[in-house]
Amino acid sequence: MGSNAHVPVLLGPVLEGLKIKPDGCYVDGTFGRGGHSREILKQLGSEGRLIAIDRDPQAIASAPSFLADDPRFELVKGCCAQLETIIGERGLVGKVDGLLFDLGVSSPQLDEADRGFSFMRDGPLDMRMDPDSGSSASEWLATVDERELKHVLRKFGEENSAARIARAIVSARKEAPISRTAQLARIVEDAAPKRGQKIHPATKTFQAIRIAVNDELEQLEAVLTQSVKVMRKGARLCVISFHSLEDRITKRFMRDASRETEQYRGMPNVPEEFQPKLRTIGKAIRANETEIELNRRARSAHLRVAERT
Repeated sequence: MGSNAHVPVLLGPVLEGLKIKPDGCYVDGTFGRGGHSREILKQLGSEGRLIAIDRDPQAIASAPSFLADDPRFELVKGCCAQLETIIGERGLVGKVDGLLFDLGVSSPQLDEADRGFSFMRDGPLDMRMDPDSGSSASEWLATVDERELKHVLRKFGEENSAARIARAIVSARKEAPISRTAQLARIVEDAAPKRGQKIHPATKTFQAIRIAVNDELEQLEAVLTQSVKVMRKGARLCVISFHSLEDRITKRFMRDASRETEQYRGMPNVPEEFQPKLRTIGKAIRANETEIELNRRARSAHLRVAERT
């Protein structure tokens, strides 16, 4: 996956979806390694502005100088759920022309064993997007209740063998702390059914624990709500998701925000504050075969676009 580290997923559809104006104000809420930001800046004129946000200190540190030195560009360390605060501090609430959120873990994060995101490389079991805050996956697994762990594996990983895997993890930690990715992968592999596996047995468990450690779904729900508040009329919201949980949350939010509030639905005169906030633009967009061949990460990507009304 190393070749994918700087390939922005669904780049063409994102740029089309954002409907970029040269003098517009845009937000890349998940900077990563800056692939989307770089291309957005190319379409902005001298009066344009791009604010990028990321909570990963390595992503901040790796920002190329040609971006960091561009007066139209600002990179902010923070989580995307701080969107309204970050935009408010700059006096831009209601003035943003486009928002992009490329969700989940980035290829560079997966590639670095020390980050602990991948069972493909042995490393410390960390999984934090921001290693400077919160509890690591190892620390979380050391104390989580078996019932809660089963719930996390089932809800966030959609793992059918959640009960068996949770029981195995709790049993294993009594013998020794679970501190390495390879260690956790072995525990899951031994506990999971041996038949009918199309993916590595640890895939769903690692996804579930990562989501729990980073509060990813809560962050997504928060930033979607805030996005409506910071956008001006006609602004575009683009969200790239990589698994069904993220996509369902995004789809449901865009659908609900594109309707009148329930008590006014179907009525002729709806007060402005209860009118639809968004208009969905087309259906979910997926990568074509050519992009998937160049970037395997794109195979599970879904892009949804909506416009502020």
